[in-house]
Amino acid sequence: MFRLTQKGQGLVEYALILVLVAIVVIAVLMLLGPIIGDVFSTLNESLSGL
Repeated sequence: MFRLTQKGQGLVEYALILVLVAIVVIAVLMLLGPIIGDVFSTLNESLSGL
């Protein structure tokens, strides 16, 4: 019985870690998304001029 509780607890901990990582990734993409988009736009414009 004790082992089942530990497995459940471990799964919850992994789920919380995944949620926190997802939140951090989404926040970083929201902050850096426009900057990355501008870089790709500039690259695209410079390549299409060739």
